[in-house]
Amino acid sequence: MVRFTAPYLETQCQERRGTGTKEQSMGLKTPNGCALMVSEKHVEVPVPTPKRDEVLLKLEATSLNPVDWKIQKGMLRPFLPRKFPYIPATDVAGEVVEVGSGVKDFKVGDKVIAVLSHFIGGGLAEFAVAQESLTVKRPPEVSAPEGAGLPVAGGTAHQMLVSSAGVKLDGSGKPTNILITAASGGVGHYAVQLAKLGKTHVTATCGARNIELVKSLGADEVLDYKTTDGAALKSPSGRKYDVVLHCATGIPWSTFEPNLSDNAKVIDITPNLSSLLTFALKKLTFSKKQYVPLLVIPKKDNLEFLVNLVKEGKLKTLLDSKYPLSKAEDAWAKIIEGHATGKIIVEP
Repeated sequence: MVRFTAPYLETQCQERRGTGTKEQSMGLKTPNGCALMVSEKHVEVPVPTPKRDEVLLKLEATSLNPVDWKIQKGMLRPFLPRKFPYIPATDVAGEVVEVGSGVKDFKVGDKVIAVLSHFIGGGLAEFAVAQESLTVKRPPEVSAPEGAGLPVAGGTAHQMLVSSAGVKLDGSGKPTNILITAASGGVGHYAVQLAKLGKTHVTATCGARNIELVKSLGADEVLDYKTTDGAALKSPSGRKYDVVLHCATGIPWSTFEPNLSDNAKVIDITPNLSSLLTFALKKLTFSKKQYVPLLVIPKKDNLEFLVNLVKEGKLKTLLDSKYPLSKAEDAWAKIIEGHATGKIIVEP
C-alpha cells in the first residue's frame, strides 16, 4: 500500500479522474521527512484513467532504484522539482486493463513493462498509468519481476556502454578495457553482462561475498573493494582502463586517474558537486582523460532491446529480494541501506 497524508489524498482525488474503483497505494511524506507514514495512513485512492496516449496497468511487479529515495530526501530538487507527498517508483511490469483513445500498439490483456515519469511516479500501487511511448510488450519468457528490474537500471547500463562509451554490443568494435564499480548492484550487474556482449575485458569491484557471483556474470577479474588493491582500483593483470562505468559513490578522480589509459572516460551515474567541478576542469584544461556525468534518458527502443536479451537468455535480472506491497516500507528501508545484490522488487 502507498501511504498518503489526508491533504495528499484530497489533492490526488481532485487531479485524477477516477473510474469509481479504488486502489491501494503508498505515498511518501516530504522531501525532508524521511520516514514513511504509519500503517494507519494506508489509504485507498481512485484508480487513474489513462489519457489519450496512456495505458492503465494492473501492476504485477515494481522495482526500486536509488533515485526513488533521493527524490524523497530532496536531493534531486534542482533537477526533479515536485510536490510532496507523492507515489514513488517508476519501473513496473503489469497487464493492460484500459487504453487511451490514441493508443495503437497495445490492447487490454497485453503483458507489458514500462518506465513511468520521475515527475509523477506511481509505481508503488496496484494500478498505474504509463505513456505508450515508454511501454513495451513483455514476452512470456520474461517474468514480471525480471522485466520490472530493467527500465532504469538496465537502461542506465545500456546508455553508459553504448551512448557514452561507444561499445558495440554485437561483438564488433575495438578491444576495450572496462572497469565497473559496484558490479553486483542494480546497474552494475546489468553493466557487466552487457559489456561482455562487446569486445571487452571487464574488471569489476564488489564486496567479498559477491566476487564469485560477479565472475559468473562474465567479469574477467574481480576486486574486493575493501582490500588495498580494490580500493585503489588496480587491475590484477596490470591493465589501464579505457572506460570506467562508475556505479558506486565516494571515489575521487585522484583514485581513478593513475589507472586510466590516455584517452579514457570515467562515466559517473551519481555525479556530485566535486565530480562536476572535475568535469568542468577537464573541459577547461583540454585533458584527454574525460569525466562524463551521466544524464539518463529512457528510450523505448533501448528497453525493447534489453527485454529481447532477457528473452534470448543473454541477460538476466538478479533479484535481491521481493516484498508484498503491504510491506513496501521494508523494501524502502533496504534500498536506502544500500548493498543490495541486484534488484529489490515489490509485488501488489
